[in-house]
Amino acid sequence: MPTLPRDVDDVIRRALDEDLGPSGDVTTAAVIGPDTLAKGRFEVKADGVAAGLPVAERVFRALDPAVEVSWRVADGDRVGPGNVLGEVRGSAWSILAAERVALNFLTHLSGVATLTRRFVDACSGTASVVLCTRKTLPGLRSVERYAVEAGGGRLHRFGLSDGVLIKDNHVRLAGGVGEAVRRARGVVPHGLRVEVEVESLEELAEALEAGADAVLLDNADLDTVKRAVDLAGDRVPMEVSGGVTVDRIADIAGTGRLLISVGRITHSAPSLDISLELWPET
Repeated sequence: MPTLPRDVDDVIRRALDEDLGPSGDVTTAAVIGPDTLAKGRFEVKADGVAAGLPVAERVFRALDPAVEVSWRVADGDRVGPGNVLGEVRGSAWSILAAERVALNFLTHLSGVATLTRRFVDACSGTASVVLCTRKTLPGLRSVERYAVEAGGGRLHRFGLSDGVLIKDNHVRLAGGVGEAVRRARGVVPHGLRVEVEVESLEELAEALEAGADAVLLDNADLDTVKRAVDLAGDRVPMEVSGGVTVDRIADIAGTGRLLISVGRITHSAPSLDISLELWPET
């Protein structure tokens, strides 16, 4: 199981502040008595993979530590229509105030895990792995990466400071693949990997000659991927990205031991349909 990111409580607090605003839940305060107790269950309405359960639980606890949340499944479990993820009990005011933020995290992160699992399953039986990218929703990168792991995916660099990844814009501004790699090799600390994006077999050969530690082949057709794998051999890790769909990934993964990065598993994952149904606690 993945570990919750260190900034999860900060992410939750920002989301709660955004939703509650300066006056709190004025609707609940107007129509529900302050001493009302409620119970409810999280109901799944579509096939998917659960993720974000502990995040949703922390949303309720952030507003009211007395709210009780219990889960019937764990992050990474497959779920389907009619499944109950878990139950919640406590102050109706607290539950209703936290409901939307908790569900926003739960549905989105489960959506990320679900789409990730589709890509991972499509690679089953190959030596290739699925990676996330930095194409994340602003402010949610850490929890989206958590969901990727829950779905069986692997993690790329978290941010710009984690490693050198020379992209096409860097290459053009530096004057070429080889020159960009040589410049990076000359200044980065020992042990910091230098990866470079290439768009042709000629650029791949140039990157290898310049001493790149890893190569990213972008927007290549299947034949080019196969030829690139043959050219690089086992000299450096080979990453493939760009236009990778569920339908294409099995063929790509079967060409060799590849790192296949897929931006859509974070930036375009559809939410998993989950609702929270409440009743009075008697």
